[in-house]
Amino acid sequence: MISLHSLSASSTSNPFTAKNADAVMSSVVVPHPLKIKLCCTSSHKYLRPSSFCRGVSSRLFLRRNELLLARAEHKARQESSSTSSTSPQLQDSNPPGTCDPLCSIDDTSSEEFEASYQPKTDLVKALAVLAAAGTGALAINHSWVAANQDLAMALLFGIGYAGIIFEESLAFNKSGVGLLMAVSLWVVRSIGAPSTEIAVSQLSQASADVSEIVFFLLGAMTIVEIVDAHQGFKLVTDNITTRKPRTLLWVVGFVTFFLSSVLDNLTSTIVMVSLLRKLVPPSEYRKLLGGVVVIAANAGGAWTPIGDVTTTMLWIHGQISTLQTMKGLVIPSLVSLTVPLALLSLTSEVNGKGQNTADVLASEQMAPRGKLVFSVGIGALLFVPVFKALTGLPPFMGMLFGLGVLWILTDAIHYGESERQRLKVPQALSRIDTQGALFFLGILLSVSSLEAAGILRELANYLDSHIPNVELIASSIGVVSAIIDNVPLVAATMGMYDLSSFPQDSEFWQLVAYCAGTGGSMLVIGSAAGVAYMGMEKVDFFWYLRKISGFAFAGYAAGIAAYLAVHNLDISLPTTLAQVPFLSGS
Repeated sequence: MISLHSLSASSTSNPFTAKNADAVMSSVVVPHPLKIKLCCTSSHKYLRPSSFCRGVSSRLFLRRNELLLARAEHKARQESSSTSSTSPQLQDSNPPGTCDPLCSIDDTSSEEFEASYQPKTDLVKALAVLAAAGTGALAINHSWVAANQDLAMALLFGIGYAGIIFEESLAFNKSGVGLLMAVSLWVVRSIGAPSTEIAVSQLSQASADVSEIVFFLLGAMTIVEIVDAHQGFKLVTDNITTRKPRTLLWVVGFVTFFLSSVLDNLTSTIVMVSLLRKLVPPSEYRKLLGGVVVIAANAGGAWTPIGDVTTTMLWIHGQISTLQTMKGLVIPSLVSLTVPLALLSLTSEVNGKGQNTADVLASEQMAPRGKLVFSVGIGALLFVPVFKALTGLPPFMGMLFGLGVLWILTDAIHYGESERQRLKVPQALSRIDTQGALFFLGILLSVSSLEAAGILRELANYLDSHIPNVELIASSIGVVSAIIDNVPLVAATMGMYDLSSFPQDSEFWQLVAYCAGTGGSMLVIGSAAGVAYMGMEKVDFFWYLRKISGFAFAGYAAGIAAYLAVHNLDISLPTTLAQVPFLSGS
């Protein structure tokens, strides 16, 4: 074997030739750069940094470049040679598609990229862009828009919504599509309105309503992110000690259910799926537990005003109130969870033997004062309905109040600790899902433009004349929410039916809250919780359809039946609970 020293000497006295280039390369062993790094950073007495460690890296990479250059020259000469047979010593010893010890990382990355690259459906993208451009061109024609405002807005909304649904195929981010759709719709509305002043007034009112939801979500996401950064949720997850498959199935389901009633369903899913990775090794059983997490997270978020973005929207705009929502939907939501759990308990994956396992991963350590931050953060979320009842101000003000308290607290307890900057609010703000908030902004502004133009009212009248049963309308919204995002569905429903059609806490609004929240569990793409689970566990769409969708639909239908039964029986909470001040109000 040729040493680095002899190689250095030979390279200066006798340049490489085409005849011996491969022979030299096949006899040289160049350490991997990572091994050099480990050698030079090791604390072992025989591997401590020395003059060799300080200079070996630069010399090695110089030799690598010389060898690669020699090989390239030899390959060029070999290709131009007319000799049909070559010596075995001059043949490349590595099979196609592999990388020898001297190949560069860039070469390997390029080969892997070329092998894995799959072009998008350019035809579909081109058609989408052309359709959007054509609709935009029509919108520029003021006279046509003034005469056909409803048609122009329907076309814009349809194209924009198609871009949101097929964002993976088109490679367009749905937040950007939503914002463009919102602005385009309001431009058309300004052209078709009787006057620009009317359109501006409608936009100002819509922006005020939408901003309440966006501010509420930003505050809630930041609070949850701060608690999670302190590993505060370990107080919940560390108490799950059972490893029996059937027991673990029920425990995970109910912990997720009640956790999601305080947090949003997306955060609850992330927390619980991360927990499952610590409790259960990769298996079919763990995938089933993840499916239970999705069902439980959506069910738990449906019965409290702060558990899901759709119930929050209905609560902020006055369609539902705190006490009546919790009283009317807690039993249906529990039924929608317990039915799938009972059915899943009978499957072979849960009843199979050999599932009992110990912890497979070590838990992360809770940050200093993590318990305090967890208590204050959860208290801030629970205080929002109390703040609204006491002050009469919108819920987003209570959420911002809680965020302000937690901000000051984390600044105080981590004062002077430069290594813990990630535990403070400024760093948490950089980690929250800002593009998700912008997506809500675009969708809600888009739907508000349709409401301002009177399109949603016309759609509501059509549904009333053809589907007079409100229970069937609400149930259909839940089924459609498994395919289409439930945020625009609920926003459209709020625009279609006002409080004069269905008063606050009516059967219709409570069914909409339940159906839109739990209906998304029927498909893995039907809710934010399902999408997060799909990405974290690499679950296939059709696997979820085969293994989970049937159980989720059974729970969804059973929950509707339970709501109708409870509503007809007029079951009420105990008088003492109904007299709690902040619950009796809205």
